[in-house]
Amino acid sequence: MNIPTYDPEAAASAEASESAAAAEASASAAASAEAAGVVTAESLSTDRYVVTSIPEDLDEQQTEVLKAFINYDQVTWNIWFTRTGVENAEPLMTTEAYQRLKNGFEELGDGHTDGTVRVSVKVVTAVDYVGAQVAICGDQSDLVAYDADGNDISNPETLQGRYETVITMTYEDGTWKESDETTLTVNECVA
Repeated sequence: MNIPTYDPEAAASAEASESAAAAEASASAAASAEAAGVVTAESLSTDRYVVTSIPEDLDEQQTEVLKAFINYDQVTWNIWFTRTGVENAEPLMTTEAYQRLKNGFEELGDGHTDGTVRVSVKVVTAVDYVGAQVAICGDQSDLVAYDADGNDISNPETLQGRYETVITMTYEDGTWKESDETTLTVNECVA
């Protein structure tokens, strides 16, 4: 009978290669999920725009709508943060919606907004490349708006609350564009 002697170095080496293989498999799974178009709240977040949750089990079309909405929302928030680049939103919105954004931007004037917006995506519905809706809770309680002279011009009525909003996305020119949004509740939802 041959009883192998315990070799701590060999055991440690086997354990290390097992954990390296597990880490590689995990990284590989994440890479293939990303390649397959799987999105996570984390993969959709930036420093100033944090996605806290997204619905599970979205189909391909719902995922496409979600990504188009997040892209639009991040671009438009960046406009408010920096007060620059309003033209970047034009390809992400219908003509009417873009005009409303431009008018609001011009009224706001120079300055900037500081803080982080938190967004929880509650529901994504899509109807065969006709229209879609995204229901979110946007938590803007951390935001502060400043004018060009650095004065705090935050309006708690319109900026520093939590807003349950439904955004309508329209399929136009081969892409999903924001066309309308409606605020349902103020300070009732949680992001």
